[in-house]
Amino acid sequence: MPGIFGDRDRGYEAKWAHDEVNHFKVLVRRNRLLGHWVAGELGLSGQEADEYAEAIVKLGLTGKANDHVFQKIRADFDAIKLGKPDQSIHAKMEGLFKIAAEEVTKGLT
Repeated sequence: MPGIFGDRDRGYEAKWAHDEVNHFKVLVRRNRLLGHWVAGELGLSGQEADEYAEAIVKLGLTGKANDHVFQKIRADFDAIKLGKPDQSIHAKMEGLFKIAAEEVTKGLT
């Protein structure tokens, strides 16, 4: 009997670790997509857009990722006086999270 509980615990731990890795991959993918969207809104293209997207990805790896990412986007939009409401940015973040989750599930990262 003790072996059964140990196996179940290891199974839960493995699932938790797998879920955490997938969540991380989804966030990275979402932030890359988000970075490219914002870059387009800012008028960036090519290498500049790629660099901006990578900056968003790196920023997303620190602290409360969504807060830092949102604050950067908000500041960048405000700097060029682009009147995007906060709700619009959050909606885009949520929509791209769903797209990223589908892409990660399909192995498209």
